[in-house]
This record gives sequence, structure tokens and C-alpha cells, in this order.
Amino acid sequence: MPEDASRLAILKALGDNTRYAIYLELARSARPRSTGEIAEALDLHPNTVRPHLERMRDVGILEQQVDNTGAVGRPQHRYSLVPDAPSLGLEPPVFPMLARMLVRMGALAGVATAEAVDAGREQGVADASGFDPSTPCEEALMAQLDLLGFDPEIEGADGKVTVAFTHCPFRELAQANPDLVCGLHRGMVEGLVDTLGGARVDDFQSLVGRTPCQVDLVPEPVALTPGPEPR
Repeated sequence: MPEDASRLAILKALGDNTRYAIYLELARSARPRSTGEIAEALDLHPNTVRPHLERMRDVGILEQQVDNTGAVGRPQHRYSLVPDAPSLGLEPPVFPMLARMLVRMGALAGVATAEAVDAGREQGVADASGFDPSTPCEEALMAQLDLLGFDPEIEGADGKVTVAFTHCPFRELAQANPDLVCGLHRGMVEGLVDTLGGARVDDFQSLVGRTPCQVDLVPEPVALTPGPEPR
């Protein structure tokens, strides 16, 4: 996979249902597959499949081979996953299962929402370290939420910025244990925003209160260093 292939671009590419289906079809195949073979397996027209193959190739998920057997006509292209392609969707469901067990344990242990927020805040602080300190917190928050699969949308008015989470990758867990899961999410958001500065979380509305969930940010004045007192 090319070194400049962005992990975020790969995740976005695989977020499309058709491309994900193509990915699974090629991952399960013992040999490279042609456009026609992929289209037939997925009950799609080849013209529908081609642009998806090109998009996946552009972000570094697929490699293309030219099958020129000397026959008259245009050479046939065959596609396969690159050697270090992500195993998304094929790995055993260990992490979702582990997440369910840990959330269940937290609920049984009586972990309070405030404790979940504190744990999430630690992760948010760690996430903030991956951004340049000069990055506006709204920009960093959007990038981080997008990476995690929340499909965020942003709008602003009257000095307030609202970021809505149009998709929640933890929805099933959050519906069963909103205090813990939404508390963790709130802490992650607050930790990242507070660490980068320039804004603060004014309100965090989870799926208990509204759909989609959202967070409201308001500008936070930058603290000025006091000058010398007049003589």
C-alpha cells in the first residue's frame, strides 16, 4: 500500500456499501478477479462496479493486473487486495464482544457517569496530542469524529458551533448503557477540545435527549498574560 495512502481516505472508501461488498468479495477470493466476475458475484452491472474499483485503487486498497493473453480486443484488468490491506470486516468480532462485556461490567460495578466522563477525557487528551497545537479545536474534533465513524456535520450561528453526530458507531451499546457509553464519548470530546483550546463544550446532547446526538461549542477567550503593574 502506498505510504501516502491516508487511513482516513481508506475508511471513507470502505464506508460505501458497494465498495465494502467488493472488498469482501476480493478478500475471500483465492485469485485476482475481473470487473465482470465481481459484477456477476454482486449482481451488479460492470459499469456500476468500475468507478468503485478505481476509487479503491486510488486510495491504495487494490492493485490491478493486466491480463493480456494475446487475444484480440482490449486487455482484461483483474483486481486483488494489496498485501497489507486492512482486515476490516474479516477479523473475529473480538473487540465488539469485549466492548459489550466491559460496558456490562461497568454497569454491574455501578460506575458513575462522572467516572466514565473522566475516563473518556483521558482518551480525548491523548487524541489531541496527535494534532498540531495550532489546529483549531473544531477542525480537530471533526477529523477525530470522522475517523471514529460518527459522520459529523457542523454548523454555526451567534458565536456557537454545533457538531452533530449523524451516525453513532456505538449506538447499540449506547442505547443499552447511555450513562456509561455517552459519558465516555462526552469525555473524549471535552478532553480534546479543552486540550487544544479556543473553545469549550457548552452542551452535550446524547441519544437519550435527541437524534442525532450533538455537541455545542462556544468560543473560549484566550487567557492573556498580565503585564507589569503601572508605577
